Amino acid sequence: MSELHITVNGEARAAASGTTVAGLLASMGVDPTRVAIERNEEVVPRTTWSAAPLADGDRLEIVAFVGGGAGTAPGATDDDPLVIAGRTFKSRLLVGTGKYRSIEEGREAIDRSGAEIVTVALRRVDLTPGKPNVLDTVDRKRHTLLPNTAGCYTVEEALRTCRLARELGMAEMVKLEVIGDAQTLFPDNEATVAAAAILVKEGFVVLPYCTDDPIVARKLEDVGCAAVMPLAAPIGSGLGIRNPYNIRIIVERAKVPVIVDAGVGTASDAAVAMELGCHGVLMNTAIAEAKNPILMAEAMRDGVIAGRKAFRAGRIGRKLYANASSPLGGLIE
Repeated sequence: MSELHITVNGEARAAASGTTVAGLLASMGVDPTRVAIERNEEVVPRTTWSAAPLADGDRLEIVAFVGGGAGTAPGATDDDPLVIAGRTFKSRLLVGTGKYRSIEEGREAIDRSGAEIVTVALRRVDLTPGKPNVLDTVDRKRHTLLPNTAGCYTVEEALRTCRLARELGMAEMVKLEVIGDAQTLFPDNEATVAAAAILVKEGFVVLPYCTDDPIVARKLEDVGCAAVMPLAAPIGSGLGIRNPYNIRIIVERAKVPVIVDAGVGTASDAAVAMELGCHGVLMNTAIAEAKNPILMAEAMRDGVIAGRKAFRAGRIGRKLYANASSPLGGLIE
Protein backbone atom coordinates (compact mmCIF):
# COMPACT_ATOMS: atom_id res chain seq x y z
CA MET A 1 0.00 0.00 0.00
CA SER A 2 1.54 3.35 -1.07
CA GLU A 3 -0.66 5.50 1.12
CA LEU A 4 -1.95 5.15 4.65
CA HIS A 5 -5.28 6.49 5.81
CA ILE A 6 -5.02 7.60 9.43
CA THR A 7 -6.86 9.88 11.85
CA VAL A 8 -4.98 12.59 13.76
CA ASN A 9 -6.80 14.47 16.52
CA GLY A 10 -10.12 13.46 15.04
CA GLU A 11 -9.29 14.51 11.46
CA ALA A 12 -8.62 12.19 8.53
CA ARG A 13 -5.13 12.39 7.04
CA ALA A 14 -3.06 10.55 4.51
CA ALA A 15 0.56 9.48 5.02
CA ALA A 16 3.08 7.65 2.91
CA SER A 17 3.57 3.96 3.61
CA GLY A 18 6.41 3.48 6.10
CA THR A 19 5.92 6.87 7.78
CA THR A 20 6.99 6.76 11.41
CA VAL A 21 5.53 8.76 14.29
CA ALA A 22 8.58 11.01 14.22
CA GLY A 23 8.20 11.48 10.47
CA LEU A 24 4.55 12.41 10.83
CA LEU A 25 5.36 15.08 13.42
CA ALA A 26 8.07 16.50 11.17
CA SER A 27 5.72 16.65 8.20
CA MET A 28 3.17 18.60 10.25
CA GLY A 29 5.72 20.97 11.77
CA VAL A 30 4.93 19.87 15.32
CA ASP A 31 7.64 20.42 17.96
CA PRO A 32 8.26 16.88 19.28
CA THR A 33 9.63 18.15 22.59
CA ARG A 34 6.26 19.56 23.66
CA VAL A 35 3.82 16.79 22.79
CA ALA A 36 2.83 13.28 23.77
CA ILE A 37 1.23 10.74 21.45
CA GLU A 38 -1.40 8.09 21.87
CA ARG A 39 -2.05 5.56 19.13
CA ASN A 40 -5.27 3.57 19.26
CA GLU A 41 -5.65 4.61 22.94
CA GLU A 42 -2.18 3.38 23.89
CA VAL A 43 0.63 5.79 24.81
CA VAL A 44 3.52 5.64 22.33
CA PRO A 45 6.82 5.94 24.27
CA ARG A 46 8.91 8.84 23.03
CA THR A 47 11.95 6.60 22.62
CA THR A 48 10.16 4.56 19.93
CA TRP A 49 8.90 7.40 17.73
CA SER A 50 11.61 7.14 15.10
CA ALA A 51 11.14 3.37 14.82
CA ALA A 52 7.36 3.21 15.10
CA PRO A 53 5.84 2.90 11.60
CA LEU A 54 2.20 3.82 11.27
CA ALA A 55 -0.41 1.37 10.04
CA ASP A 56 -3.45 1.96 7.91
CA GLY A 57 -6.42 2.93 10.07
CA ASP A 58 -4.35 4.16 13.03
CA ARG A 59 -6.02 6.75 15.24
CA LEU A 60 -3.56 9.14 16.81
CA GLU A 61 -4.00 11.75 19.52
CA ILE A 62 -1.27 14.38 19.68
CA VAL A 63 -1.62 16.33 22.91
CA ALA A 64 0.11 19.11 24.80
CA PHE A 65 -0.50 21.18 27.88
CA VAL A 66 -2.86 24.14 27.74
CA GLY A 67 -3.91 26.67 30.35
CA GLY A 68 -5.98 24.97 33.05
CA GLY A 69 -4.22 26.04 36.43
CA ALA A 70 10.77 28.40 42.20
CA GLY A 71 8.64 31.48 42.91
CA THR A 72 8.56 32.33 46.56
CA ALA A 73 5.66 34.20 48.09
CA PRO A 74 6.85 37.25 49.99
CA GLY A 75 6.15 36.69 53.66
CA ALA A 76 6.36 32.90 53.41
CA THR A 77 8.68 31.39 55.98
CA ASP A 78 11.00 28.43 55.83
CA ASP A 79 9.72 27.14 59.18
CA ASP A 80 6.15 26.66 57.89
CA PRO A 81 6.35 24.96 54.49
CA LEU A 82 3.67 23.10 52.57
CA VAL A 83 4.78 19.47 52.31
CA ILE A 84 3.19 17.16 49.73
CA ALA A 85 4.48 13.60 49.45
CA GLY A 86 7.83 14.66 50.88
CA ARG A 87 8.25 17.68 48.61
CA THR A 88 8.50 21.08 50.27
CA PHE A 89 6.96 24.28 48.96
CA LYS A 90 7.17 27.73 50.53
CA SER A 91 4.01 29.06 48.91
CA ARG A 92 0.63 27.67 49.91
CA LEU A 93 -1.09 29.22 46.90
CA LEU A 94 -1.54 27.02 43.82
CA VAL A 95 -2.70 28.66 40.60
CA GLY A 96 -4.00 27.68 37.18
CA THR A 97 -2.92 28.91 33.78
CA GLY A 98 -6.23 29.23 31.92
CA LYS A 99 -8.51 32.14 30.94
CA TYR A 100 -5.86 34.87 30.80
CA ARG A 101 -6.20 37.40 28.00
CA SER A 102 -2.64 36.81 26.87
CA ILE A 103 0.43 34.68 27.55
CA GLU A 104 2.17 37.77 28.93
CA GLU A 105 -0.62 38.57 31.38
CA GLY A 106 -0.68 34.99 32.62
CA ARG A 107 3.07 34.92 33.09
CA GLU A 108 3.06 38.14 35.10
CA ALA A 109 0.10 37.10 37.27
CA ILE A 110 1.65 33.75 38.10
CA ASP A 111 4.91 35.47 38.99
CA ARG A 112 3.16 38.01 41.24
CA SER A 113 1.15 35.28 42.97
CA GLY A 114 4.32 33.71 44.30
CA ALA A 115 2.89 30.28 43.51
CA GLU A 116 5.30 27.41 43.03
CA ILE A 117 2.75 24.82 41.85
CA VAL A 118 0.95 25.67 38.60
CA THR A 119 -1.79 23.53 37.05
CA VAL A 120 -2.03 22.76 33.34
CA ALA A 121 -4.59 20.80 31.33
CA LEU A 122 -3.90 18.31 28.57
CA ARG A 123 -5.57 18.88 25.20
CA ARG A 124 -5.14 18.03 21.54
CA VAL A 125 -2.39 20.02 19.90
CA ASP A 126 -3.39 22.91 17.66
CA LEU A 127 -1.57 21.81 14.53
CA THR A 128 -1.10 25.40 13.35
CA PRO A 129 2.68 25.94 13.22
CA GLY A 130 4.02 28.50 15.69
CA LYS A 131 0.94 28.48 17.91
CA PRO A 132 1.81 29.72 21.45
CA ASN A 133 1.98 27.06 24.13
CA VAL A 134 1.05 27.35 27.80
CA LEU A 135 4.57 26.25 28.68
CA ASP A 136 5.59 29.72 27.51
CA THR A 137 3.65 31.06 30.49
CA VAL A 138 5.69 29.38 33.22
CA ASP A 139 9.33 29.09 34.12
CA ARG A 140 9.99 25.37 34.49
CA LYS A 141 13.01 26.11 36.69
CA ARG A 142 10.87 27.99 39.21
CA HIS A 143 7.51 26.27 38.97
CA THR A 144 6.27 22.73 39.42
CA LEU A 145 3.71 21.87 36.75
CA LEU A 146 0.68 20.00 38.04
CA PRO A 147 -1.12 18.27 35.13
CA ASN A 148 -4.84 17.94 35.73
CA THR A 149 -7.55 15.79 34.23
CA ALA A 150 -10.02 18.65 33.73
CA GLY A 151 -12.81 17.69 31.36
CA CYS A 152 -12.62 13.97 32.09
CA TYR A 153 -15.95 12.30 32.86
CA THR A 154 -14.86 8.66 33.25
CA VAL A 155 -12.16 6.73 35.04
CA GLU A 156 -10.71 5.66 31.69
CA GLU A 157 -10.42 9.24 30.40
CA ALA A 158 -8.65 10.34 33.58
CA LEU A 159 -6.19 7.44 33.43
CA ARG A 160 -5.35 8.11 29.78
CA THR A 161 -4.73 11.79 30.52
CA CYS A 162 -2.40 11.09 33.44
CA ARG A 163 -0.42 8.53 31.47
CA LEU A 164 -0.02 10.96 28.57
CA ALA A 165 1.11 13.67 31.00
CA ARG A 166 3.80 11.35 32.29
CA GLU A 167 4.88 10.64 28.72
CA LEU A 168 5.22 14.40 28.23
CA GLY A 169 7.94 14.33 30.85
CA MET A 170 5.99 15.61 33.84
CA ALA A 171 6.71 14.44 37.36
CA GLU A 172 4.38 11.90 38.92
CA MET A 173 2.23 14.48 40.76
CA VAL A 174 -1.19 14.98 39.14
CA LYS A 175 -4.44 16.70 39.99
CA LEU A 176 -7.25 14.22 39.50
CA GLU A 177 -10.69 15.38 38.36
CA VAL A 178 -13.48 13.06 37.26
CA ILE A 179 -16.50 15.26 36.58
CA GLY A 180 -19.98 13.92 37.23
CA ASP A 181 -22.18 16.74 35.96
CA ALA A 182 -21.56 19.10 33.05
CA GLN A 183 -23.57 22.01 34.43
CA THR A 184 -22.28 22.17 37.99
CA LEU A 185 -18.91 20.50 37.30
CA PHE A 186 -19.30 18.65 40.59
CA PRO A 187 -16.99 15.64 40.79
CA ASP A 188 -18.11 12.04 40.51
CA ASN A 189 -16.80 10.93 43.89
CA GLU A 190 -17.13 7.18 43.27
CA ALA A 191 -15.25 7.39 39.98
CA THR A 192 -12.63 9.68 41.53
CA VAL A 193 -11.86 7.16 44.28
CA ALA A 194 -11.64 4.35 41.72
CA ALA A 195 -9.30 6.30 39.44
CA ALA A 196 -7.17 7.43 42.39
CA ALA A 197 -6.66 3.86 43.55
CA ILE A 198 -5.36 2.81 40.12
CA LEU A 199 -3.11 5.85 39.71
CA VAL A 200 -1.56 5.41 43.15
CA LYS A 201 -0.70 1.80 42.28
CA GLU A 202 0.95 3.07 39.08
CA GLY A 203 3.20 5.36 41.10
CA PHE A 204 1.41 8.68 40.67
CA VAL A 205 1.23 11.25 43.45
CA VAL A 206 -2.49 11.97 43.35
CA LEU A 207 -4.17 15.21 44.44
CA PRO A 208 -7.91 14.62 43.90
CA TYR A 209 -10.64 17.24 43.47
CA CYS A 210 -13.68 16.19 45.49
CA THR A 211 -16.80 17.48 47.17
CA ASP A 212 -16.59 18.82 50.72
CA ASP A 213 -17.62 15.43 52.10
CA PRO A 214 -15.48 14.13 55.00
CA ILE A 215 -16.29 10.51 54.11
CA VAL A 216 -15.12 10.92 50.52
CA ALA A 217 -11.98 12.70 51.75
CA ARG A 218 -11.24 9.79 54.07
CA LYS A 219 -11.73 7.22 51.28
CA LEU A 220 -9.34 9.14 49.02
CA GLU A 221 -6.77 9.25 51.79
CA ASP A 222 -7.25 5.53 52.44
CA VAL A 223 -6.40 4.61 48.81
CA GLY A 224 -3.14 6.55 49.09
CA CYS A 225 -3.79 10.08 47.81
CA ALA A 226 -1.07 12.54 48.82
CA ALA A 227 -3.62 15.30 49.56
CA VAL A 228 -7.35 15.93 49.29
CA MET A 229 -8.81 18.93 47.48
CA PRO A 230 -12.41 19.65 48.52
CA LEU A 231 -14.28 22.34 46.62
CA ALA A 232 -15.31 25.57 48.32
CA ALA A 233 -18.08 26.14 45.76
CA PRO A 234 -18.67 25.22 42.09
CA ILE A 235 -15.71 25.77 39.77
CA GLY A 236 -15.46 29.37 38.60
CA SER A 237 -18.45 30.51 40.67
CA GLY A 238 -16.57 32.88 42.99
CA LEU A 239 -19.04 32.09 45.78
CA GLY A 240 -16.38 31.45 48.40
CA ILE A 241 -16.52 28.73 51.04
CA ARG A 242 -20.15 27.62 51.28
CA ASN A 243 -19.69 24.97 53.96
CA PRO A 244 -16.85 25.89 56.34
CA TYR A 245 -17.99 23.29 58.86
CA ASN A 246 -17.39 20.35 56.51
CA ILE A 247 -14.04 21.80 55.48
CA ARG A 248 -13.06 22.09 59.13
CA ILE A 249 -14.06 18.46 59.80
CA ILE A 250 -11.97 17.31 56.83
CA VAL A 251 -8.98 19.29 58.10
CA GLU A 252 -9.31 17.92 61.63
CA ARG A 253 -9.46 14.30 60.49
CA ALA A 254 -7.06 14.25 57.54
CA LYS A 255 -3.49 13.05 57.89
CA VAL A 256 -2.57 14.53 54.49
CA PRO A 257 -2.67 18.16 53.33
CA VAL A 258 -6.10 19.65 52.62
CA ILE A 259 -6.13 22.11 49.72
CA VAL A 260 -9.31 24.03 48.98
CA ASP A 261 -9.99 23.86 45.25
CA ALA A 262 -12.61 25.79 43.26
CA GLY A 263 -15.06 28.55 44.09
CA VAL A 264 -12.76 31.17 45.60
CA GLY A 265 -13.76 34.68 44.53
CA THR A 266 -11.52 37.12 46.36
CA ALA A 267 -8.68 37.36 48.85
CA SER A 268 -10.91 37.13 51.91
CA ASP A 269 -12.13 33.71 50.69
CA ALA A 270 -8.54 32.52 50.51
CA ALA A 271 -7.87 33.87 53.99
CA VAL A 272 -10.93 32.09 55.40
CA ALA A 273 -9.77 28.78 53.93
CA MET A 274 -6.40 29.17 55.57
CA GLU A 275 -7.92 30.29 58.88
CA LEU A 276 -9.91 27.03 58.92
CA GLY A 277 -6.59 25.21 58.93
CA CYS A 278 -6.36 24.26 55.26
CA HIS A 279 -2.84 23.70 54.03
CA GLY A 280 -3.28 25.48 50.72
CA VAL A 281 -5.67 27.01 48.21
CA LEU A 282 -5.87 26.39 44.46
CA MET A 283 -7.51 28.92 42.16
CA ASN A 284 -7.61 30.11 38.55
CA THR A 285 -10.75 32.03 37.56
CA ALA A 286 -10.66 34.35 40.58
CA ILE A 287 -7.33 35.73 39.37
CA ALA A 288 -7.56 35.37 35.60
CA GLU A 289 -11.01 36.95 35.24
CA ALA A 290 -10.50 39.76 37.75
CA LYS A 291 -10.56 43.27 36.29
CA ASN A 292 -6.87 43.52 37.17
CA PRO A 293 -5.44 39.98 37.29
CA ILE A 294 -1.96 41.16 38.24
CA LEU A 295 -3.19 43.04 41.28
CA MET A 296 -5.58 40.22 42.23
CA ALA A 297 -2.71 37.73 42.08
CA GLU A 298 -0.89 39.82 44.67
CA ALA A 299 -4.04 40.08 46.80
CA MET A 300 -4.53 36.31 46.74
CA ARG A 301 -0.91 35.77 47.69
CA ASP A 302 -1.28 38.11 50.65
CA GLY A 303 -4.66 36.63 51.65
CA VAL A 304 -3.21 33.12 51.85
CA ILE A 305 -0.26 34.36 53.91
CA ALA A 306 -2.45 36.37 56.29
CA GLY A 307 -4.91 33.50 56.76
CA ARG A 308 -2.14 31.05 57.54
CA LYS A 309 -0.59 33.42 60.07
CA ALA A 310 -3.98 33.95 61.73
CA PHE A 311 -4.49 30.18 61.98
CA ARG A 312 -1.09 29.70 63.56
CA ALA A 313 -1.65 32.61 65.93
CA GLY A 314 -4.98 31.23 67.17
CA ARG A 315 -8.02 33.49 67.05
CA ILE A 316 -9.95 34.58 70.14
CA GLY A 317 -13.12 32.77 71.06
CA ARG A 318 -16.50 34.15 70.03
CA LYS A 319 -18.53 35.71 72.82
CA LEU A 320 -22.11 36.89 72.95
CA TYR A 321 -21.38 39.98 75.08
CA ALA A 322 -18.68 42.62 75.17
CA ASN A 323 -15.37 42.06 76.90
CA ALA A 324 -13.60 45.38 77.51
CA SER A 325 -10.02 45.71 76.31
CA SER A 326 -9.10 48.43 78.79
CA PRO A 327 -8.81 47.61 82.52
CA LEU A 328 -11.77 48.68 84.62
CA GLY A 329 -9.72 49.31 87.77
CA GLY A 330 -8.69 52.91 88.49
CA LEU A 331 -11.60 54.55 86.68
CA ILE A 332 -12.15 58.22 87.50
CA GLU A 333 -15.35 58.61 89.51
